[in-house]
Amino acid sequence: MTVTPEDIHAAADQLKSSVYRTPSIHSDALAALTGASVVLKLENLQHTGSFKDRGALIKLASLSSASRKTGVVAASAGNHAQGVAYHGRRLGIPVTVVMPRGTPFTKVGRTGALGARVVLEGEDLSQARQHAMGLVEARGAEFVHPYDDERIIAGQGTVGLEMLADDPDLDCLIVPIGGGGLIAGMAVAAAAIKPSIEIFGVEAALYPTMRRAIRGDVETRSTGQTIAEGIAVKEPGALTRPIVESLVADIFLTGERALETAVYTLLQQQKLVVEGAGAAPLAALIENRERFVGRKVGLVVSGGNIDPMLLSSVLMRGLSRDGRLVQFRVEITDRPGTLAKVTGLIGEAGGNIVEVYHRRLFYDVPVKLAELDVLVETQNPTHVRDLIARLDDAGYPTSLLSGTVGRESS
Repeated sequence: MTVTPEDIHAAADQLKSSVYRTPSIHSDALAALTGASVVLKLENLQHTGSFKDRGALIKLASLSSASRKTGVVAASAGNHAQGVAYHGRRLGIPVTVVMPRGTPFTKVGRTGALGARVVLEGEDLSQARQHAMGLVEARGAEFVHPYDDERIIAGQGTVGLEMLADDPDLDCLIVPIGGGGLIAGMAVAAAAIKPSIEIFGVEAALYPTMRRAIRGDVETRSTGQTIAEGIAVKEPGALTRPIVESLVADIFLTGERALETAVYTLLQQQKLVVEGAGAAPLAALIENRERFVGRKVGLVVSGGNIDPMLLSSVLMRGLSRDGRLVQFRVEITDRPGTLAKVTGLIGEAGGNIVEVYHRRLFYDVPVKLAELDVLVETQNPTHVRDLIARLDDAGYPTSLLSGTVGRESS
């Protein structure tokens, strides 16, 4: 095995004064939801918002004085870029990061603010990496790989050391997988400390890269738009794959709806802002809860760098699914005072009106009638049903345009 437990312990010593020892917290709310004892490792609290700080520092600290002077090149659309930029600035190492041209401005701006020179090149990460390798060759610079590097793997493995130091009685770990650097390092560390521990990986269903490689499933492809951008990797690491194959019990795949729900659940239940990749272990636990009932499970919250607009959309959609923010269409007669009566009924029933759209000039609405599209803040699905019944009983036929009345909110 290319990375040893001793390598990871040495990395932990190097990280002590430069990387946060993030907390492991026990979640009663998630325990009630899943039937397992749940421990969350909060890597979203790192300097740059993800575990990538760890491996980046170990790699950069290993460079010769000549390589430090020449600088390093990385290719990344997110967390790896920020980790390398942050520690490069700390250590006085020039950093160039190549990002795909479509990378969100917020990520480009954060990486630049951390001291890196950002180059936008290529339509995707693969093309950006090709350009990065050209810069490496032209400059004689060192390339900092996001996961397929022994020092990167050793740095990420320190997450496992800390989790088992805090909770030695953990029965299993669930870890997100992109290229495999995090889970490979953690698996080496955890298996050495506690051979009986079970280690599980989780990938976005659209990017079943590691599972496909291990199982030899050539029919599946890694492609598509996922909320878990941090683990949307098309090729597994050559170094990480054999470690995962040897030490990881199983790899779960989780879909977009489950990932989105997990982001929302962590925000609602734990008040944690988490990116899609960081929520993937919870999504896997919820979808496979029967496998973990009664066990003590450690979930790695690998990062919190979610775009604010995406987060707001996830929150609004979650509120809608829980029956706490719904849109009604109400049929009314087109006469003075009717709008006031309808809004009064909604208010009396405890609904908080957020927005009203009065449709009266459309050809598909009878000329003597009008329609109100009303966005209402509600309490739960039962409250939604009561509101609809009250409006119907008052002579205002009402239909639900969004939200849910099919289940009680959790």
